[in-house]
Amino acid sequence: MANPQTDPTDGTLRPVRRRRAELTLLLASIGVTAAALLFASVSVTDGIDSRAVVYTLTLGAGALGLHVLLRFVAPYADPVLLPVATALSGLGTTMIWALQMTRDNDPGNGEADRQLLWTMIGMGLCAATVLFVRHPRRLTMYTYLIALCALVLLLLPLSPLGHEVLGARRWIMVGPFTMQPSEFAKVLLVVFLASYLGRQRDVMALVTRTFRIGGVKVFSAPRARDLAPMAVGWGIAVLLLVGTKDLGTSLLLFGTFLAVLYAATARKSWVLIGLLAFSAAAYVAYLLFGHVQNRVRIWLDAFDPEVYHSDGGSFQVVEGLIALAYGGLLGTGFHDGEIQNLFAADSDLILVSVGEKLGLTGLLAVLVLLFLFAQRALRIALGCRDVFLKLTAFGYGFITAFNVFIVLGGATLIIPLTGMTTPFLSAGGSALMANWLIVGLLLTISETARRPQESFSAGLAPSDPSTEVINVSDLPESVRDRRQSPPAP
Repeated sequence: MANPQTDPTDGTLRPVRRRRAELTLLLASIGVTAAALLFASVSVTDGIDSRAVVYTLTLGAGALGLHVLLRFVAPYADPVLLPVATALSGLGTTMIWALQMTRDNDPGNGEADRQLLWTMIGMGLCAATVLFVRHPRRLTMYTYLIALCALVLLLLPLSPLGHEVLGARRWIMVGPFTMQPSEFAKVLLVVFLASYLGRQRDVMALVTRTFRIGGVKVFSAPRARDLAPMAVGWGIAVLLLVGTKDLGTSLLLFGTFLAVLYAATARKSWVLIGLLAFSAAAYVAYLLFGHVQNRVRIWLDAFDPEVYHSDGGSFQVVEGLIALAYGGLLGTGFHDGEIQNLFAADSDLILVSVGEKLGLTGLLAVLVLLFLFAQRALRIALGCRDVFLKLTAFGYGFITAFNVFIVLGGATLIIPLTGMTTPFLSAGGSALMANWLIVGLLLTISETARRPQESFSAGLAPSDPSTEVINVSDLPESVRDRRQSPPAP
């Protein structure tokens, strides 16, 4: 977090506030967004478009408003998260606007305007989280209610409200509006996993069955009764895989489940069992569903002419690879290139669009920002004394990094293309709002972890900041003697 400083009154080490550093980084993020928008405007319109100025001022006002709120409400919060999230959101809006302006068929569809609107709503949700979740550990009081809400969100696409696109049923439609409930479900699932596994981790880590061959220990596995959480997580992932045909979301949620489980128990056997179970379910899904078979066929034979020209074939991913190669080291610029005419260039393939327009240099810069966000979340986890807060921050850090791997791995044929969105960058309101919710939770967790605790005693902190730890040596002698004497018969 931040280097502690010595308190001149008692000589103890206390954390320092880093709001000035945050303001400096935030101004730099707004400056990068302004430069990108102006450069895109000059490249595409040969002048400064008024929308570039409006986008910069709106995004800057929202980010600075959040900064002022943190100064008063969470002064010890992490100083890097907000600037990084602002820079990524600004670059995403810039890329979407540039793609919109250079698209051949419909240059005025307003996608960038909607992206800016969703960004402002996401910032509002972030502010509400910082304001109303002042003691995040109290979320453990609603463990099973949170789990129920997450499960309902995951099952909504299977209801009559569900809306199917390109074989995957991951959206719901209410009138003209669509939403992807799984994006909000992943925020709740991390909280549930951290709460449940924080309580059960000792039993799940220590009580195991050991398998020996010739007296030599070869493998240790959990007891059958302790496999219930694994079975539930596996069942939810399989339900998503079968019911919605959404391999990407299933992989993301189950991978996060295994990561948090391993962080809580440090047992490799849990990870091995989980990977084997999910691989078996994925293979069964491959045998049963043509949509999954088609994704695997695209992955293995993308450059086959028959696969390339077939309906729902590998045209999208192959053209994306060509665009990455065409971008080279420094990119084609916002005006040139052909990625804007490719389907999902501003959503599933937003990183490919960055690679073509800004080149390998720009793509690496964006990836550094994304993994810096994940790194700050993991650093917050290391600084937490409470197990629940530690696992929650770790879960959000992992889910961000793993999400980027799934997106970029699919675009480069390392894994099958799954249609996932990139955090903060891709067009769409559900993912953007959910990621800003994660920013708010990480900020309040970091504030809780770094806030000076006057009730500390002998270097130990209570799990709940509202709980006071009393040092027995500080009590009056009469009270101390009464506490230490045995009860009367």
